[in-house]
This record gives sequence, C-alpha cells and structure tokens, in this order.
Amino acid sequence: MIVPTRNEARNLEVVLPAVAAVRPAVYEVIVVDGDSKDGTVETARRVLPGVRIVRQTRKGKGNAMACGFAAATGDAIVMFDADGSADPQEIPRFVAALVEGADFAKGSRFTKGGGSDDITLLRKGGNAGLNLIANTLFGTRYSDLCYGYNAFWADILPLLELPAVDMPPHPDGGMYWGDGFEIETVLNCRVAAAALSITEVPSVEKERMFGETNLRTFADGTRVLRTLAAERRRAGRDDRPAATGTAVPGPAAVVPPAGHPAVPATPATAPVPPAVPDRAVPAAQQQE
Repeated sequence: MIVPTRNEARNLEVVLPAVAAVRPAVYEVIVVDGDSKDGTVETARRVLPGVRIVRQTRKGKGNAMACGFAAATGDAIVMFDADGSADPQEIPRFVAALVEGADFAKGSRFTKGGGSDDITLLRKGGNAGLNLIANTLFGTRYSDLCYGYNAFWADILPLLELPAVDMPPHPDGGMYWGDGFEIETVLNCRVAAAALSITEVPSVEKERMFGETNLRTFADGTRVLRTLAAERRRAGRDDRPAATGTAVPGPAAVVPPAGHPAVPATPATAPVPPAVPDRAVPAAQQQE
C-alpha cells in the first residue's frame, strides 16, 4: 500500500493503526514523504512499526506515487490517501476485484454501495461532466473519474510509462507530466488506452480528519480536463490497440460528439491480456 504524505502527522496517528488492523490483507505499507515539517515520518514509525519510509525524488503527488510504486515489493499495489478520507476496511474489496481477474480496481463513490461525506454538489456535478468526457474519449464506463482510491497489479507498471523517479528535477522548476495531481486521471486514461481490464469497487469517502484540503474545484477541474485532452492525444499516437477495458458497473458507453473519432462500445468485462504472468500469490501477500 502506497501512502503519499506531506505534513500529515495528525492524520497518520489514526490512519496507520487502522491500516494495521486490516492485516494480513495489507502486508507492506510504504509512506512516501514530501519533505514534511511536522514530524510525519517520525509519527509513521512510532504508530506503525515496520512501516517503510521512502523520500520522494521530486515534487508533486504523482512523483510521490511513482516513488512508492518503484519501491513496492508485492504483486498488488493500493493507492491510499493519508488524510483519513479512505476506509482501510475496504481494501479486501479491491484485492478481491484483482484476484477475480481485474488488472485495475478503481474505487467509485457513485456506484451501488459507494458514497461520500465530503463531496459538494458543485464538485459532484463537475465530476459527472468529466466522466462523460472521459467515457466518450476512451470508451470506458467510469462512474467516478476523480477518485484516487485504486489498486492494481504491479506487473502493469511498465504500461503506465510514468516519469522515471531517478530523473533530475525539471529544468524550469516545474513538474514533469505525471508528477502532479493529474496522476490519478493519467492512470485512469492509460489503463483504458492499454486495453486492460478495469473493475469499479464501491467506496465511501469520509471527510478529511485534520488539516485543509488541497482541492480547488475550478482549478482542479480545469487540470483534469486538460489531462483528458492530452492523454487522448497520447493514446492516438500509441501503436497499442484501442481500449477495451471498462469499469463495471457503470452507465452505457457514450456516443462521441461530432469531430471525435468513433469509440466502439465495450463489453462489461475484458480478458486479462495473455502476456500477463501467473499472479497467484499467498493469501498473506495479496495486497501491498
């Protein structure tokens, strides 16, 4: 399990013991820290003995996630926020979705059994609009594009082509594409473009426990929209076949608007690509 942090000490006091209670479903917890000043690393080590600490190599949530992915040793990886909004008790659901054949298990607040104590009507409406665009461009059936509680098999990492963690900082002081908060949308687009099998997992989002959210409704919505456009262009340049993975359950595939290439309807499930190796793992190591 990968937990990116920056000044989340108070939240980790609660979150990490709750994660530990889910073991053996979670056998490895990696906290990826972005230069916290509030004792986040020390807190993590105190409340969860055995936690692995990784320092991110650049800045941005995407880089933190990529550093955690690179450090992971297990067969399956869970993306887990440190702010207390994600429920560790849901982790077995994600594991089950992977074991049952999904390459990518995507959390959804808007499928049956999901929900949110945090999302506003404005953000919910914006998410619905972005879902429509994503489903049109990638032939998916996502019901919740903008949610970061996800799990996937580690062997799909090469297909995601994230920025290498050992690259130096960006020369102009900015971030490489994929290093920022766009990481979650990038992953959703790339697993679809790679024709992987995607299953939605119902999830209930809680409110952040301590500290202030970094979400900015209009700025973040614009960033997601730009990400969708950029990833669609990237997928169009890719030699891989068109996406066949879909999120299940979800609305019917959307007919693309005029001017966009037709996206064929996709089945409710997609087979695991034949090149994927045997993923059978011991029960105590099915989740990272």
